[in-house]
Amino acid sequence: MTLNDTPSELHTRIKSFVLRQGRLTQAQEQALRELWPHYGLDAQQALDPLKTFGRAAPLTLEIGFGNGESLARMAAEAPERDFIGVEVHRPGVGHLLLQLHERQLNNVRIFCADAVEVMNRVIADASLAGLQVFFPDPWPKKRHHKRRLINTEFVALASQKLEAGGLFHCATDWEDYAVQMLDVLGENPALRNLAGQGQYSPRPDYRPLTKFESRGHGLGHGVWDLLFVRL
Repeated sequence: MTLNDTPSELHTRIKSFVLRQGRLTQAQEQALRELWPHYGLDAQQALDPLKTFGRAAPLTLEIGFGNGESLARMAAEAPERDFIGVEVHRPGVGHLLLQLHERQLNNVRIFCADAVEVMNRVIADASLAGLQVFFPDPWPKKRHHKRRLINTEFVALASQKLEAGGLFHCATDWEDYAVQMLDVLGENPALRNLAGQGQYSPRPDYRPLTKFESRGHGLGHGVWDLLFVRL
């Protein structure tokens, strides 16, 4: 899938999110026109990290980067690493493009596509040093839990794409989703919980504290981080 896909085309394949066509600002529209050719990736072509970034470096994939500010910050603070962001919402993609341009970051590239299809089609097995899923849609109603991204099938796919020693990092502010994540990640024999069986990890310094998360802390809301390593 590319930036030219229509909402109806996406809806036939999406299981874990609903495509919301938020309004683009003029700056975001301009970024999508002018900056996408440099930072954007084709979701129909196999990813060649060496060709894409012009170097061999640890590669981290982030799924659902929102407005991209956290991803841009992580990339700025880890110039020795390369990052791939996947997001379906064009305003968020446009916002990240602006961030990358303003910060002059060249270690980030973007897919505007369904992350599961990207992982299946273009990400080579054992090629990722890290996989990040921060605050995915919790689908809070019980009848919608089947649409949650972090499930047994997705975890199996993720473990297949991680290299030995690669890190799978999830975070959520929904406790029942955190419990589900802990269960399905803990059941995968290829992964080991860095915090110990059945335990959550403290937020590592490299994951920025978002404004939304800070506001939640002030209201007494919990956040759960899960860090699993590929054996």
